[in-house]
Amino acid sequence: MGVEIERKFLVDHEQWSQTPKPIGTYFRQGYILSEENKTIRIRVTPDEGFITIKGSTQGISRLEFEYKIPAIDAEEMLNNFAISELEKRRYCVEIAGKVWEVDEFLGANKGLLVAEIELESEDEKFILPEWITTEVTGDERYYNSKLAVHPFKEW
Repeated sequence: MGVEIERKFLVDHEQWSQTPKPIGTYFRQGYILSEENKTIRIRVTPDEGFITIKGSTQGISRLEFEYKIPAIDAEEMLNNFAISELEKRRYCVEIAGKVWEVDEFLGANKGLLVAEIELESEDEKFILPEWITTEVTGDERYYNSKLAVHPFKEW
């Protein structure tokens, strides 16, 4: 069974701009289904496609099943079945043995920077990078599925 344990934080723009980072990966992702208790997401990068099924969040955990699919199929699914969509550039930064995924949102969510860290347990300790500001783990406005429907620029 796949379980995602994740915490989410806002990122300070100025400090992030001064942080050495790898080249980001462009993501286009959309939702075939987005309900309170489950989502079905399609994601495509320049080279890969993924389909992901997520359950409802309990604390900071939820069921998650993600499978690689051909990028061309992911594009077709997004173009023909997605009910909502967003774009972002993701940067993966390793700090103290943990990978932080920093999403720089584009389009209608431009200006939003969110960092996520996946954990092994809900009480796992980790080091906060200097560019982290406010924790938004439980704030549904920052769920990607919500940002696809209610973008940051409309807040």
